Amino acid sequence: MWKVVWAALLLLATVYVQRGCAKEAKGAQSLGHVSVVIVGGTGDLAKKYLWQGFFQLYANQVSSGYSFSFYGGGLSPNDKATPVLFEVLKGVVCPWELSVERCALVKEQFLRLAEYRQLNTSEDYQALGKHLTEQLRQEGIVEAGRLFYLSVPAFAYADVAEKINSCRPTDGAWLRVVLEKPFGHDFSSAQLLSTQLGASLKDNEMYRIDHYLGKQVVSKILPFRRENSKHLDLIWNKHHIERVEIVLKETLDAKGRIPFYEQYGVIRDVIQNHLTEVMTLLTMELPSNLSNTKEVLKNKLKIFSALQHLDRNCAAIGQYQAYNAEVQEELSKTKEHFSLTPTFAGIMVHIDLAQYKGMPVILTSGKMLDERVGYARILFKNDIFCIQSHSSVHCKPKQIVFYFGHGTLQYPAILVSKNLFKPDLMDTEWKEVTEHKDVSVLGLNISDYYVLTPTVEREAYAELILHIFQGRKDGFISTENLLASWSFWTPLLQSLADTLPRLYPGGADNGNMLDIKLLGREVTFANEAVVMVTQDHMGRSGTESFQVMQGKYRSADMVSAWPEELIVRLAADLQVAAESAVRDGGRFHLALSGGSSPLALFQRLARHHYSFPWKDTHVWMVDERCVPLTELDSNFRTLHDHLLQHVKMSYFNIHPMPVQMNQRLCVEEDSGALLYESDITQLVNASSFHFVLLGVGYDGHTASLFPGSKLVAHGNSLVAFTESPAKPHQRMSLTLKAINQAQKVGVLVMGKSKHELVTQLSRVKDNPKYWPITGIRPTSGRLVWYIDYDALLG
Repeated sequence: MWKVVWAALLLLATVYVQRGCAKEAKGAQSLGHVSVVIVGGTGDLAKKYLWQGFFQLYANQVSSGYSFSFYGGGLSPNDKATPVLFEVLKGVVCPWELSVERCALVKEQFLRLAEYRQLNTSEDYQALGKHLTEQLRQEGIVEAGRLFYLSVPAFAYADVAEKINSCRPTDGAWLRVVLEKPFGHDFSSAQLLSTQLGASLKDNEMYRIDHYLGKQVVSKILPFRRENSKHLDLIWNKHHIERVEIVLKETLDAKGRIPFYEQYGVIRDVIQNHLTEVMTLLTMELPSNLSNTKEVLKNKLKIFSALQHLDRNCAAIGQYQAYNAEVQEELSKTKEHFSLTPTFAGIMVHIDLAQYKGMPVILTSGKMLDERVGYARILFKNDIFCIQSHSSVHCKPKQIVFYFGHGTLQYPAILVSKNLFKPDLMDTEWKEVTEHKDVSVLGLNISDYYVLTPTVEREAYAELILHIFQGRKDGFISTENLLASWSFWTPLLQSLADTLPRLYPGGADNGNMLDIKLLGREVTFANEAVVMVTQDHMGRSGTESFQVMQGKYRSADMVSAWPEELIVRLAADLQVAAESAVRDGGRFHLALSGGSSPLALFQRLARHHYSFPWKDTHVWMVDERCVPLTELDSNFRTLHDHLLQHVKMSYFNIHPMPVQMNQRLCVEEDSGALLYESDITQLVNASSFHFVLLGVGYDGHTASLFPGSKLVAHGNSLVAFTESPAKPHQRMSLTLKAINQAQKVGVLVMGKSKHELVTQLSRVKDNPKYWPITGIRPTSGRLVWYIDYDALLG
C-alpha cells in the first residue's frame, strides 16, 4: 500500500527540484491514478520494446499530475519471474532530454512502482482487481484508468479479455486493452475473434496496435499531404503518378519463429497490415480534420471498398532456399516435407477510383533480402526528355519517398526530389537536412532531394503507448478497418495456397531473381533465372543440383521441373517444333486439349513468345464439349480467351470443332465429326499433326476418351463423338489413331493432386479400355511426358 504514497513523495521531490516550490501546488493536483498491466510482461516483446515504452511514458508524465503503478503479469510463479522482470527494468534508458540526476531519480521511482504478479486463472485477475481498488481506496486517490497490454499469442486473446472483464475499474475510470497482431489469419478467423472479444470488451476499449503506424514518417504521411496540398492536389492522381511502391525488406531469416511463420507467411505477417495501412494513408481522401478518428476511418474504408479483386496472377511469391530445412528442424518434419509458405511476395494492387484508375500500387516484402529497409515511393511521370544534358535535374526521376528507416540513409525522412517542389515543414518537430553524406536513395543522390527528418527520433512503440494513454485511436486498427482488410486479402491468400514459390538463395546472391514485371493487371518475375534446386529440397536424397530434370516415364521421355520452369520448357519446345515445321514445310499444325493444366502454357505463349510463327500456325482442337463455343464450358472459349485473342494469326488458321450445327449440338446426323476429319485430311499432311498436347484426368482419360468407352469402335476414324461421365456428357474428340499419327505428343501433368495418378500409371500395363492414356503410343512420332515435381513427387 505504500507504493502509491512513495510515488507521490518522489513526485513532489521531483517537481520541487525541476520547477521550484512556487509551482508545486499547482503541479501536484492529482488527475488520477493509472494502473498499467503488461500480460506477458517477461516475454520478448515486453523486454525489447514495451517496458522501455512505458518507462518513457512515465518519465514524460511524472510531473503531469497523474500517478502510476506497473505490473508485469505472466503464468510463472512470483518467485521465479520477479528477478527476471527487474533485470529487464534495470535496462530501460532515459529520454535524451533528462539530466543525469533526474534520470536516476525517475528510474528509481519507476522500479519502485513496478511488480510482478502471476496472472493465470480468473481468480488471479479478480485478486488483481481487488488489490488495485483497495490500494487506491486506502490512499484516497481517484482512479483514472487501467491499461492492459496483451503481449501474448493471439489464440489467448479471447480468454484473457474475458478475465480482464472481471477486473474492470469502477466510478467512471477508463479501461483500455491493447492487442498485438496478428488479428486472425483470414476474414473468417478475424470476424470470429472480433465477436469473441466483443463479448468482453467494448470497441472503444480495444486498441489493436500496428507499430508501423507509430513510426514517425508513417504518422506524418497525412500531415505532409495536408501541409503540401498546394503542390500535391494537382499531381496526386493517375495522370501524373506512374506507380506507388511500398517496400519492406529484411535481411533476417525466420529462425526461431517458424511455428508462427508457417501459419502466416509474408503476406499475413507484414503486407496485410503494415504495408496495407501505408497504402490507405497514401491514397485515401484527406479528411478535413486529421485528428477526427471517425472521418479518417470513413475515408480509409472508401479505399478498401474501391480495391480491385486480387487473384494469383496479381502476385509473385518466393521462398528463401534454407527455409524448408528450418521448417523440418523446428517442426520435426521428415525430409519428405516441403513447405509452400512464401517468404517473399510482390503484389500489384489497383484502386477503382477515377483519381487512381490504372495506376499500380506495388506492395513488396521479403526475408533474406539484400538490405534492411522500409519505404514508400511515389514515382511521378516525367514528360521531359533531355537531348544533351542527361544529368540535368529535369531528367532525373521525380519522386517523393517516405523513408521509414535503416538502409543507406539510416534515419527516418521524407524526401522530395528537387525537380518536383520544395516541401513545407510540418511543425517544429521536423527539420530540413542540408548537410548530407554521399549516399544514394532509390536512384538519386541525397543532394538531389529536399530532406525532412524528425528533430528527435522516437521509437514507434513509445509513440503509440503515449497515444493509448491519451485515448487517441487514430493510429490504431478498428474492427471495420480490420475486417475490410481481411476481406480484401483473403481471396488472394486462398488462390495462392497451393502455389509453389520461386526459391532464392538469400542476400546479395539473389541478384535480379526477385525482380518483378507488370503486365497489365498481372505480375510475373522479370527473368527466367532460377536457383538451382537440390534434390534435398524435393524431399529426396542426393546432392546433385538441377533445374529441369530429364528421364524416362512409362518407357517414354520425361521432362520434370517446378511448375513455372516446366511451363517455360514446354513453351520453348513448342516454339522449336513450330519453327522447324515452318522451315521445312511452311506450316505448323498444333492440336490443343482443354482442361485447366494448359492455361499457364497459353498465357506464357501469349506474353513471352512474340517470335512464335503464329501466321504460319494452324490451331486445332483435341476435344470439345458439346456446348456453344461462346459458353465458358467450351474448350475453344478457354483457348480463345487465354491465347488466340492475344496473338496475331489468320482467322482461317483457327479450327474449332463443329459441335453446333443446324442450331443443335452434337447430333450424329449432322456429321460434325466427319466434317472435322475431312478438314484434317485436306489440310494436315498425311493427317499427322506436328504437335498434339494432351492432359490426363484422375481416372486416366485423355482428350475426351474415357475409361469404358468402346475405343475399338472408332476404327480408322480420326474424330468421334464420345460420352463423358461428367456433364456435359456428350463430347467430340480426336481418336487414338489421330493422336498416334502425330509427329510429337506431349502429355502435361501438374499438381500434387495428380501424384497418386502418376504413381499408379507408372505401375499399370497398357490397357486403353481402363486407362485410355496408356493407348497413346505414337506410331512413328515421339511421346514426351511433362510432369511437374508436385505431381511426380507429391
